[in-house]
Amino acid sequence: MNIFNAKILSNEEVAEKIFRLTLDAPELAKISRAGQFVQVKISDEFTLRRPLGIASTAGGKVKIFYRAVGRGTEKLSARRAGESLNILGALGNGYSAYDGKILLVGGGMGLAPLLCAAEQFSADVLIGGRTRDEVTFWQEEFRPHVGKIFITTDDGSYAKKGFVIDLLPEVLSAENYSAILTCGPEIMMRGVAKFAFEKNIPCEVSFEKRMACGLGACLSCSIDTVNGRKKVCKDGPIFDAKEVFA
Repeated sequence: MNIFNAKILSNEEVAEKIFRLTLDAPELAKISRAGQFVQVKISDEFTLRRPLGIASTAGGKVKIFYRAVGRGTEKLSARRAGESLNILGALGNGYSAYDGKILLVGGGMGLAPLLCAAEQFSADVLIGGRTRDEVTFWQEEFRPHVGKIFITTDDGSYAKKGFVIDLLPEVLSAENYSAILTCGPEIMMRGVAKFAFEKNIPCEVSFEKRMACGLGACLSCSIDTVNGRKKVCKDGPIFDAKEVFA
């Protein structure tokens, strides 16, 4: 178990209620794999740590994106550069390595672990969000690390109107990808997995569940799989799509 005191380099709002937290954490960056997460101690006010996905490990800095939606993340959004955060991680398993180019498919905050995958693998990305503001900052984050960027917005305020599932068949027909990695709402991931099954393309999904301990002891994040009950924090958060969506 690795615990780090990481210095906050920046904690910026990049879209409404969405923050980019950058930490000076070279040791954590060195041991992290794309798809893993950390448990963050926000303050002594909160008993439980908050699980947050690792979005980047470039240059010894760990980048994390989060949405301020409750007391814990609201408190986190008030933390400033120069302060330190107590971090437990890296936790869980990561995405598998594949030969050739892979396709990353993400929606909303599910794009965070996929950004880390884009840094480590040869990839294109399909980005989905509700509005222009929710996708343009992701576009800039992914731009240096991927070949092609495809974008959909629910309201049609930017790029193609609709959901990633609407654009996915067109994307898959244009190139032979060695695998699909996806993270986001479960209904989206299930749809992505369905297309992957039909095309016989390996597909891995990243599950997001409420976690208490993050170490597999409390069972709060258990899910049903074809191989029985599994814990997202310890057995995941990355699963073969056939294991959870068969």
